[in-house]
Amino acid sequence: MAEARRGSWEGRLARLGFGDPHRAGVMLEQLHALDTRSPMATEQLITTLSESADPDLALHGLCGMVEALQRHQYDVAAFTRTLEMDDGFRRRLVYVLGASEALGRHLGVHPRHWYDLADPALAGARPSVEDVAAKLVTAVDADNPVDALRIEYRRLLLRLAARDLAEGLLVDEVAAVLADLAGGALETALHIARNEYFAAHPGAADCRLAIIAMGKCGGRELNYVSDVDVLFVAEPLDGEPEAPALKTATQLAAAAMRICSAHTGEGTLWPVDAALRPEGKSGPLVRTLDSHLAYYQRWAKTWEFQALLKARPVAGDAKLGQQYAEKTAELVWSAADREGFVDDVQAMRRRVVDHLPAADVDRQLKLGPGGLRDVEFAVQLLQLVHGRSDDAVRSGTTLVALESLTKTGYVGRTDGAVLADAYRFLRSMEHRIQLYRLRRTHQVPDDEADLRRLGRSLGFTKNPVGDLTAAWKKHALEVRRLHEKLFYRPLLAAVARIPGGEVRLTPEAAKQRLTALGYADPASALRHIEALSEGVSRRSSIQKALLPAMLGWFAESPDPDAGLLAFRTISDALGSTPWYLRQLRDEGASAERLAHLLASGRYAVDLLQRAPEATAMLADERELVPRTREALLSEMSAAARRQDEPEAAVAAIRAVRRRELFRVAAADLSGMLDIEAVGEALTVISVGTLTTALDVARRAVAQRLIAEGEPEPTRMAIVAMGRFGGHELGYGSDADVMFVHDPKPGADEKAATDFATQAATEFRRLLALPGADPAVAVDADLRPEGRQGALVRTLASYASYYARWSAVWEAQALLRADPLCGDAELCQSFRELIDPLRYPANGVSERDVMEIRRIKARVDAERLPRGADPSTHTKLGRGGLADIEWTVQLLQLREAHRVPGLRTTRTLGALDAAVEAGLVEPAEANTLRAAWKMASRIRNAIMLVRGRPSDSLPRDPRDLAAVAQICGYSPGESSRFSDDYLRLTRHAHNTVARLFWDD
Repeated sequence: MAEARRGSWEGRLARLGFGDPHRAGVMLEQLHALDTRSPMATEQLITTLSESADPDLALHGLCGMVEALQRHQYDVAAFTRTLEMDDGFRRRLVYVLGASEALGRHLGVHPRHWYDLADPALAGARPSVEDVAAKLVTAVDADNPVDALRIEYRRLLLRLAARDLAEGLLVDEVAAVLADLAGGALETALHIARNEYFAAHPGAADCRLAIIAMGKCGGRELNYVSDVDVLFVAEPLDGEPEAPALKTATQLAAAAMRICSAHTGEGTLWPVDAALRPEGKSGPLVRTLDSHLAYYQRWAKTWEFQALLKARPVAGDAKLGQQYAEKTAELVWSAADREGFVDDVQAMRRRVVDHLPAADVDRQLKLGPGGLRDVEFAVQLLQLVHGRSDDAVRSGTTLVALESLTKTGYVGRTDGAVLADAYRFLRSMEHRIQLYRLRRTHQVPDDEADLRRLGRSLGFTKNPVGDLTAAWKKHALEVRRLHEKLFYRPLLAAVARIPGGEVRLTPEAAKQRLTALGYADPASALRHIEALSEGVSRRSSIQKALLPAMLGWFAESPDPDAGLLAFRTISDALGSTPWYLRQLRDEGASAERLAHLLASGRYAVDLLQRAPEATAMLADERELVPRTREALLSEMSAAARRQDEPEAAVAAIRAVRRRELFRVAAADLSGMLDIEAVGEALTVISVGTLTTALDVARRAVAQRLIAEGEPEPTRMAIVAMGRFGGHELGYGSDADVMFVHDPKPGADEKAATDFATQAATEFRRLLALPGADPAVAVDADLRPEGRQGALVRTLASYASYYARWSAVWEAQALLRADPLCGDAELCQSFRELIDPLRYPANGVSERDVMEIRRIKARVDAERLPRGADPSTHTKLGRGGLADIEWTVQLLQLREAHRVPGLRTTRTLGALDAAVEAGLVEPAEANTLRAAWKMASRIRNAIMLVRGRPSDSLPRDPRDLAAVAQICGYSPGESSRFSDDYLRLTRHAHNTVARLFWDD
């Protein structure tokens, strides 16, 4: 009968996850034979066993318990009846036995502890600190108090593990109870040590001794098996000399450590480690409070303050322990004021990872990349920086601190939730691994059976190994990603550089601080700060975290008041937008980049105020790379086609243009673009704007023709002239253009010209409409006959005009002509038409050279604005842009017929070709190039600062300082900047005298 029953079990046991169904069947038969257990009871037991982490281990432990009960002649019948009748007890017992071989052995030695797992109160609320301590301290009165402490500790640990495994407790609660158990054990060990010591030394000096828990015990987040890190602080009793008292305290501390750590017949609790004390293992085991404080104030390293963050009195003299915690907290929350604090913490974390054995890295739950330390270091660094001014984030418990950091806005909600989930999962893995043999380890096993048991203990029943590994890797990747994001956040270092006292300034002290930083109107600045950070909302919390660093960054500019005002304006517009403050807090150098941009001047601020959502592109440096011509044309065309009315279509084009102007300005102010790249990027934006606007205008004029069934009669193109044609546009440049059209075959020329003229006129009207972006100034005055001539000409008309009437100055103007917009074939035809004119076959005649020089002399004498200083006028002044460009253009007119490299519309490109052809000495070219670049940079910088164009160096000291800073000079170097410009242009003027005026 027994064999038949066992045989019927075995197939089912195999399906239920038993590794050795035959052996399991034998053991089940033994249990079945203990009394008259019903088949139903055995089925219930099999079901419960199959739900455990390791059914074979659980069944083996159960049989071992029964044997122990029989060996000690305890009531086996009571045990089996409870096992059958009490579902909660059966689950708790079996789950413990299936997950922990060590606790199974404990129950084999102390089988009567099964009553604890049957305790109805076990399923209630977690035990209080006082309740845990009271149960442990009963060991003091035992015949062998040290063994009694170990037995009581294991009994309470068994109760906790049963709740953890059967009820699925949060790891937070498990860790807190484990820390309470450790605190209670230390208190009991100290009691035992006192009894033993004073029994042996009845006349010894007494003392006050407090045990301070550090690390995970101090943070109430202890593992099942972990070193318990402690410090000891002692004081003599009133009237007692210090030296004898400290001797007693040292003996008591050493004895308490030995009681917890030493192996006896009942094993050990855990190692007690006092190596975190001042001077480490080389320092005295026990110090007075003053001695501790003196060390920390004078000698402590950054990591020691980080360790003190979790310091918590757990045993001994409670009042002394509290004094220690309060005094050291003052030091902890000012530690971030230390020079290089953030760098020290970051470097320490890197050293930990670097020193891991290569074989351990991939399986390290604690120290490896994506492990528990990544979470803990990130949270602690955020706490130490922001906790100086915010008491809410000062908890020593990682998950509590993370929740506070999230609630107060220092960590994003999603990031905080992901990080907390990952930390709980990794800690749960660590707990289950340690619970198996009650050994201190943080390595994920690589044995298949161990992984299977671990996976099942965490609820992965279908595919324990695969699902566990996938979940672990997923959480580790998230931890590493968020660690890199939070731990190396640039904002942290910026905030940490601000002294803690200044983060918590009173209004009056804040005004003084703002004045010292360079704010011209500190009262107004303070009002902006209060408006940004008032209240208790999450938004205000994030602003409070941002503002200390932002104020410092604004102060690095000549006009911090304007930067702060702009920041308030942008924040008012975007503050309720979820991504805005999150981006500034989290994304790379976004906040610093925005601060410098806002304080740089009006141009970028005006663009941003009209479209504040463009702030998003500051999050990633790659977003500031100027768009290609093709990408911009595609987007602008699509934006225009989505609108029915021409005005709306051009408004959509201009909105794209506005965003792209901000992109270029932001990249420029961030130091990502040189002056040539800025000119090319602005040219691409203008090409896109004019090309798509011309399409809109053409379609608008063509509507009536289409209604009559007539096609468009002509092709149109726009020829870029001047700085536009030279791909050298500045922020304040007009778009100099000429319009050309070419009637289609069979079209009436007059009708074609009328159409082209109407389209060009509509084009100019649409672009001239008032808008929220900088005006699109289109200037067609460089066309043949100037303002008196036709706005649009046919290609043939241009050919006729240039053949009959063209003067040398027009050939010179055509050197910068580049057909860039409209019909591609027409653009090429126009280019072929003008090339012989601007690059004459034998160069220009001496008479033409004299004419060019005459015109230049007249420009020098008459065109400089009244009152302008010729030494500081970047365009028409001595050694300015006109001097250099006329010099290069004369070289082109003379030599381009034989030097192909000179056939370019770009000034610097032509200058390079002249050097390569031996027409200009490299030193002379370098002088001209440097002066041209500086003058062009200054014109752009003036526009960026003032929001309006100017060709002269600013006379206002603040504007001059701002222009100098944009040009790469440090604060306070305005005079050096002006001197450098005067020196460069003087040398350039002398070079022009040799190259342009001398034969």
